[in-house]
Amino acid sequence: MKAPFDPEDDDKQDYGVVDTGRVFIIHPHFKKKPGINERSTDACLEEAVGLAHAIDLEIAETAIVNLAAPKPATLFGSGKVEELKAYIRHSGAGLVIINTHVSPIQQRNLEKQWNVKVIDRTALILEIFGARARTHEGKLQVELAALNYQKSRLVRSWTHLERQRGGFGFLGGPGESQIEIDRRLIRDEIAKLKKQLEQVKRTRELHRKNRREVPFPVVALVGYTNAGKSTLFNKLTGANVLSMDKLFATLDPTMRALKLPSGGKAILSDTVGFVSDLPTELVAAFRATLEDVLEADILLHVRDISHVDTIAQKHDVEDVLKSLMRRESLPENLIEVCNKVDRLEAPHSFVDDGRKIYISAITGEGLDTLLLAIEAEIGKLFFKNVTYNISVHDGKSLAWLHSHGKVTSQELDDEMMIVNVQLSEDNIRRFEHINAKN
Repeated sequence: MKAPFDPEDDDKQDYGVVDTGRVFIIHPHFKKKPGINERSTDACLEEAVGLAHAIDLEIAETAIVNLAAPKPATLFGSGKVEELKAYIRHSGAGLVIINTHVSPIQQRNLEKQWNVKVIDRTALILEIFGARARTHEGKLQVELAALNYQKSRLVRSWTHLERQRGGFGFLGGPGESQIEIDRRLIRDEIAKLKKQLEQVKRTRELHRKNRREVPFPVVALVGYTNAGKSTLFNKLTGANVLSMDKLFATLDPTMRALKLPSGGKAILSDTVGFVSDLPTELVAAFRATLEDVLEADILLHVRDISHVDTIAQKHDVEDVLKSLMRRESLPENLIEVCNKVDRLEAPHSFVDDGRKIYISAITGEGLDTLLLAIEAEIGKLFFKNVTYNISVHDGKSLAWLHSHGKVTSQELDDEMMIVNVQLSEDNIRRFEHINAKN
């Protein structure tokens, strides 16, 4: 952390505590042994800045603070708290974002020491989700997550009842009223929201039931936020889903038809991106929405292969998937899609093995290979290889097999055509039922 002034001169200056709308971001780096999920400190700070930019906050200053271990009362040691106080005042920030979990006691003590609003990473992510949710279900889920978070902090400001902006009041803002509520009110509101979400869940289950009756497999995109899922979704389906270089640009799930190389169709689903240290309140609240992921026939794990923390991000996503699926291993229907190969500085040679595909959603590189891999996976899940002997004069049956399945070979033997074809179990029953009548 570089200072544009001498902290020792801070007492000589007169600082007024004014909410300027500017934020000071602190990333605490806890010293630990390097491991598989070890992340670049600079990249962690950059991600925190990206989260703040996601709701258009003005960054006054940033700092990385190395810590051996968190202090129970204030997270940082007393000397570091005083040093940071000087930097915060000099920056003119009215809000401090700490890029880790901060306990209610730590938050309250730091606010008293620094005389500014303090929020942690969880509150920031909840604020983003609150501002971005568009569907009724999405808003209910974020509100439930926010209340569960506030419940752990006893009495906090709850401003979503009366405000001029999106979000859930963790940041404060002009025109907002501070409403003191107690545990009982929060519990009552949580119970009401859960009841509403249960009704929404029943409605979604009816929609899922209708989709199951449609003979199209579901392919779901999952991945770290900003990995390029929405760009890939648009490229594959021709849709116009919001796609931008911003964390959590997409929150609500979207589904579109996906045309496969053989002419068949599937349903492609774009979902909310994951992030490191994703608040447990959000994972629980969004479980209903993410049931579309759990029920998908194929999962595409989209990774930003150009990111310095691509391996750590991969494990973050895998951990969330395992948590959602309540299992210790990854599902067999997962294909790893390594995106943004166009951003790599030097040419690389990659081997696509059907379980890992290298692409660029921007340039279109590798998309043909990806579609073939999806189709091959669908073939394994939904189609069986069967052989029929069809009369050469039975053009209707031959045409039916070509239109409803994938004919892999056909051979003429006297007056009979030996046809090897891949068909779904439903179409196998339909074909044999039709021929039984003839």
